[in-house]
Amino acid sequence: MAISLVSLRDRVKSGNHFITGDHAVAEGAIAAGCNFFAGYPITPATPIAERISWRFPQIGGEYIQMEDEIASAAAIVGASSGGAKAMTATSGPGISLMLENIGLGYMMEVPIVLVNVMRGGPSTGMPTLTSQGDIMQARWGSHGDFNMIAYCPSTVQEMFDFTIKAFNAAETYRTPVMVLADQILGLMTANITIPEPDDIEIRNRVLASGPIEDYNTYNWDELIPPMAIAGQGYAVHMTGLTHDEHGYPDANVDAQAKLMKRLKAKFDTHLDDIVEYDEIMLEDAEIALIAYGSESRSAFAAVKRARAKGIKVGLLRMKTVWPFPEKLIHDLSTRVNSIIVPEVNMGQYVHPVREYADCPVHSLPHYGGEIHHPDVIVQKIEEVMQ
Repeated sequence: MAISLVSLRDRVKSGNHFITGDHAVAEGAIAAGCNFFAGYPITPATPIAERISWRFPQIGGEYIQMEDEIASAAAIVGASSGGAKAMTATSGPGISLMLENIGLGYMMEVPIVLVNVMRGGPSTGMPTLTSQGDIMQARWGSHGDFNMIAYCPSTVQEMFDFTIKAFNAAETYRTPVMVLADQILGLMTANITIPEPDDIEIRNRVLASGPIEDYNTYNWDELIPPMAIAGQGYAVHMTGLTHDEHGYPDANVDAQAKLMKRLKAKFDTHLDDIVEYDEIMLEDAEIALIAYGSESRSAFAAVKRARAKGIKVGLLRMKTVWPFPEKLIHDLSTRVNSIIVPEVNMGQYVHPVREYADCPVHSLPHYGGEIHHPDVIVQKIEEVMQ
């Protein structure tokens, strides 16, 4: 995949813009250097593809509408293996179809970005209304032991910013990365600022170098091995099978253990660099809310309303929901009396919070279609205090 000859300054539309969250994702991808998109239309993620299909011809990128989501995920794995920065965008049912190839990307250590603009489910559910029902799917959806980095924006500005972060993480750790947005953020219109190109941090994968005869597809002397581009001259062999450092199948217990430990270690050893969050009014809090995505907007409003009533409550807003910050949650639970997890599902993120918390943890579920009204969260806070 040839890299676009259009300069970064010509690609990036710096300045202030009044755009939707989906369009902000598209602009963030372009700013990050994305030059290949494969996808299939699905509400409420289609505007991302529409924007990219309009913008890519201007910058020399490659856009292709595939026959389905399975093919879309396969296409971006292949494009990235050929040197492109590749992404797709879909919603929950599409992610379900992509999951096998997401696992393939993880096993082959191919950097790809997937944007899930979540909607009500299961099945077709509520295509035009919001949900956070894909939280566990993002982490555990693919078969086998795999790991996922998942960013969770809560503003249109973060739809732009976190898309860039997702590409940077994918390139840095050679792994699939997901942006978990939702229908509210995807279709919301707001002012955002796109920085000048020199002010945008862009990371690129470490490419193979040195003598061709010394190259191994997976040099296990390094936790994150340099990546050779197919056609560059190096012998590249990738497979979804358990493999050795040369990339050839080696399906035995010892090889599986060695491979899986290294893949997991990429996340464990860089956890502090990956996990991002905001602590809001938690200094003296007796009750903590843990929220993410558009729901954190209601949670923040609830914190302000509860504080106005003299209730000491704060908010831990997760910018990344995966990998899970075990120590962060445990430490928080030793500083507060109770934790409440409001989310637009029947209770998903609350489960790992309970696993690592040393204080009572309360779920505040919502069946979907809208986020909680702040007063509902305040009512739950008051109930917990009794």
